[in-house]
Amino acid sequence: MDSKKIGKFFDSIGDFFTGADSIPWCESDIVLGCEREVIAAEKDSSEEFKSECRLRLSWALVHSKRPEDVQRGIAMLEAALPSTSDPLQMREKMYLLAVGYFRSGDYSRSRQLADRCLEIAPDWRQAITLKKSIEDRIKKDGVIGIGIAATALGAVGLVAGGLAAALSRKK
Repeated sequence: MDSKKIGKFFDSIGDFFTGADSIPWCESDIVLGCEREVIAAEKDSSEEFKSECRLRLSWALVHSKRPEDVQRGIAMLEAALPSTSDPLQMREKMYLLAVGYFRSGDYSRSRQLADRCLEIAPDWRQAITLKKSIEDRIKKDGVIGIGIAATALGAVGLVAGGLAAALSRKK
């Protein structure tokens, strides 16, 4: 792997933990490296190590810039969640699932999962930051939606006004 890409990867994680208002992205070569790690671990490793490798791959997938990777990460996490008994693992997987849903635009589901994480660990900074990002995105999308609706209503008003003016001239 290129050291510049690895550096950018760790910088994005560092920004996340220092409170920068963004969720880190993951480059495709990191995803590929995690996939190779999972394949190697599946051959003859302990169940615990295999699970750690799968969790790293899930992390990379839901943080990927490629929507198909995000969907794969969501599917992996959804499949793994029911068999998770350790509360910390459950919290981690729910958080990653929340990130995946955030990346895919399902803010409602993402917020539900972030809230569940905060029920388990109320002071967990990652979940707090994610929830703030979700709420900011919902507000931003709401403002954009209101702007689009207002523009559409304005256009309808102009057309209606034009028709009324045209009809009044004919009389």
